[in-house]
Amino acid sequence: MTIQEQLNKTRQASRSLVKLSAEQCAKVIGQIADALVANSDRIFEENAKDLSRMDKANPNYDRLLLNKERIEGIAGDTRKVASLPAPCGEVIEERSLPNGLLLKKVRVPLGVVGVIYEARPNVTVDVASLCLRSGNAVVLKGGSDANCSNVVMVDIMHKVLRDNGLDENLIQLLPAGREAATELMNAVGYIDVLIPRGSRGLIDSVRQNAKVPVIETGAGVVHTYFDKDGDLKIATDVVFNAKTRRVSVCNALDCLIIHSSRLGDLPTLAAPLNDKGVGVYADERSFDVLSKCYNAELLHHATCEDFGREFLSLNMAIKTVDSLDEALEHIYNYGLKHSEAIVTENNEAALRFVNEVDAACCYVNTSTAFTDGAQFGLGAEIGISTQKLHARGPMALKELTSYKWTIFGNGQTRK
Repeated sequence: MTIQEQLNKTRQASRSLVKLSAEQCAKVIGQIADALVANSDRIFEENAKDLSRMDKANPNYDRLLLNKERIEGIAGDTRKVASLPAPCGEVIEERSLPNGLLLKKVRVPLGVVGVIYEARPNVTVDVASLCLRSGNAVVLKGGSDANCSNVVMVDIMHKVLRDNGLDENLIQLLPAGREAATELMNAVGYIDVLIPRGSRGLIDSVRQNAKVPVIETGAGVVHTYFDKDGDLKIATDVVFNAKTRRVSVCNALDCLIIHSSRLGDLPTLAAPLNDKGVGVYADERSFDVLSKCYNAELLHHATCEDFGREFLSLNMAIKTVDSLDEALEHIYNYGLKHSEAIVTENNEAALRFVNEVDAACCYVNTSTAFTDGAQFGLGAEIGISTQKLHARGPMALKELTSYKWTIFGNGQTRK
């Protein structure tokens, strides 16, 4: 079957979702979660094949890895999606006009959602469950690194669809090669929106080459600013968590910005990072402080390039500033509008930060690791949108919908 034939099958299958009740949809998604857990051994076997081809030092290795805890986590997020209200059919706005016409603004699915992603097999299930619950069919184009894992999970989901009398083409997995990505980017008439999820290179490539509408997600250069009025204990905990919880995810900390008046606290703040083996690329002032207490093998002089890096590894940069204004300027110059945080006890500084920082998610005294659909109570996410049109931040059910106007009359005509 050609890729175009696959796309056409999914386009045709998408029409059937209109007839699927919210209750039936929830049942199917719940069965998908159960089937993933029941078939864990099959998934682990295929995932091991993918892992065997990747160097453990590769930042994507952690993203690729599936284990019992992660499968249960994926299943849990899937069940959460099933339990959430189906968004389509919601009346967003309703009013009567003086001429007697009744207008309703009603939430509807996007139609067919295409997703291009890399070594993240959990995305396969997250995206499929969110799309089904929001009334969308989905075309998946995963990376070759995760192909075995993706194939087996889609096969498991296809069986659940067939067992419920549904068209398995509602969830379509394209071949892992680049040809499929090119076809998907040019799938005018088959795909309603295309969402790239992965590295900055992937996102840039899709944005520059796609002929179908694109929503950008994923890449982020994430900062945490330790203000002159910040609490040291909070800063230490927040920075350590944001940097080390999972280094390969897009909400992980890339750069600590520290007020110059707090450089004396830097050895305390950095001690847990040192113990964890975090590599630090420090500017001159922070380097001078850390050179007296930090592991010399882990401490490096920062260059300008280090302040715009999405590390996706156990490394980070440190930038010293003399004011909140300078911190805001640094974020403006180097951030990618994903997630930014401030640690401060000064309410005025906190409000300035959240009002002036241009990012999808702005945090005060907490870790950027919370930028996640499940953490926000959305069940799961299709990605973190860093743009401003249509959706921003974690994209879940409502972000996978549009709306239409329905107009009810009794014979009115326009003069």
